[in-house]
Amino acid sequence: MDNRVFKMAQVLINYSTAVQPGDRVLIRSTSPAAEPLCQALYAEALRAGGLPSVYIHMSQEDPIALETTGNLDLLSYVNPMLKLMYEEAEVVIRIDAFENTRNRSAYPLDRQKARAKAHSDLIDIQMERQAAKTLRRCTTQYPTFGYAQTAGMSLRQYEDFLFGACKVDAPDPIAAWREISRAQERLITWLNGKQHVHVRGDNIDLQMSIAGRVFKNADGTENFPDGEIFTGPVEDSVNGWVRFTYPAFYEGNEVKGAELEFKDGLVINARADANEAFLIAKLDTDAGSRRLGEFAIGTNRDVQQFTGSILFDEKIGGTVHMAVGQGYAETGSVNRSSVHWDMICDMRQGGEILVDGELFYRDGEVVI
Repeated sequence: MDNRVFKMAQVLINYSTAVQPGDRVLIRSTSPAAEPLCQALYAEALRAGGLPSVYIHMSQEDPIALETTGNLDLLSYVNPMLKLMYEEAEVVIRIDAFENTRNRSAYPLDRQKARAKAHSDLIDIQMERQAAKTLRRCTTQYPTFGYAQTAGMSLRQYEDFLFGACKVDAPDPIAAWREISRAQERLITWLNGKQHVHVRGDNIDLQMSIAGRVFKNADGTENFPDGEIFTGPVEDSVNGWVRFTYPAFYEGNEVKGAELEFKDGLVINARADANEAFLIAKLDTDAGSRRLGEFAIGTNRDVQQFTGSILFDEKIGGTVHMAVGQGYAETGSVNRSSVHWDMICDMRQGGEILVDGELFYRDGEVVI
């Protein structure tokens, strides 16, 4: 087994989720491809005194369900074993290891929506418990041929990219993540108490209030890799427009050239160069899916190329991203939705962020 897998497990158990003796730890993989990491995490959790349980989804589980039945109640059924662990465990580590990153995209939208609910109901429990500080959660990824192909890389190239972004090539990965945490905390301290954000550039002119909201430090404890600061804008304050410079992937679907216009917090116009119907369908999911639940600035300088995997792409140093739908309660967001869809805008050529009228960020770099 690649030694970097062992180092990754050590960071996830001892830093990201800080497993303590007696902690119930759910290790969940979206396919059997990530079994090497599951094994390493299982062993490392035991060394930390934790009580690990492993749940590995079948290969092609979602396509089998989507092809076998059109009964929407069956497709949206929540796995009770996973639900119990999401309600009871102290730690959840989810490993995305999809062997085909678009294995849901060709099915009817009503079936896709129902299948998504089977997963989003678990995420709702996760977010509620995280906000209440009764659950520590980290989402990570294991390299597969599917991810490598989507990124336009060989599997070996993608492995190097992934482990490099996670900093497990560093002599002391935990020390490296703690240094990132300190640097990002300086930015959050500066932003504390600020009222207004104006993001502008060739592809964006968006204003929002952050009054009373909190920026969070994404430093490898909830996503791995990480590297962003994020908040939840005041729900009815977002005005302007944005054209996302990278394709937006969600639930195995790809939307190219997505463009949104906001008025008083709501998306009032939406278009896309490709797969516009899917974009509109997700925006019409529920009462909160046309509002922003998150605004964030990517800071990871080890991620500089687009890969089609949001876990990495939203961290690209020099970009901003925002999510329509569910907000994080710990930021002060009160927006609720079964959707949380991150979309990315590159700011490295002429983009600016003004905070309370003061220049905070230009050309992908913080200037304060």
